[in-house]
Amino acid sequence: MANSPLMPSPKPAPDVEVINVPNTLAPRVGFKLGALAPTALAKAEAALKELSGQFGQWLEDEIVKLETAREAVRVEGLNRQTADRLYLHAHDLKGLGGTYQFPLVTRVAGSLSKLLAEPDTRAHAPLNVIDAHIQAIRAIVRDDIRAPDHPVGVALCQTLEESVRHHMPTDDSGSSTRP
Repeated sequence: MANSPLMPSPKPAPDVEVINVPNTLAPRVGFKLGALAPTALAKAEAALKELSGQFGQWLEDEIVKLETAREAVRVEGLNRQTADRLYLHAHDLKGLGGTYQFPLVTRVAGSLSKLLAEPDTRAHAPLNVIDAHIQAIRAIVRDDIRAPDHPVGVALCQTLEESVRHHMPTDDSGSSTRP
């Protein structure tokens, strides 16, 4: 049975050398990577709670920047420079909406960012779709829609996202060239 086809004969193990490389990053970082200490986490949560009273004003400031960029489009036209500013402010709102407790702002701003993502084509984005996104962001904040599953907010997001998909550049096969 020792040499049966189901049980191959044991082969001698090759010589193996284990090399333990010292962790030279840990002393430079100054703390162990991994779970945060409960006290550090509590301090961070307390600081976030203290700052949360300012979230509304900070979000308003970001929306005003986006609206100012859109106003520049009205004055100067949609060109590479004005489209770049729109993209920059939409991208900022995409990152900040959730932090400021408005996840649907993140979703709408993400959709607008997707529309404006390609520097070579952003100056050709449809203004009505850009305006719809900006108005949606304004409405979400005005109506204090904070739940990510708010039925009207979700329907609005889906409509805007579909509009962006419709306006995405396509390749020769008809597929979108952007994710």
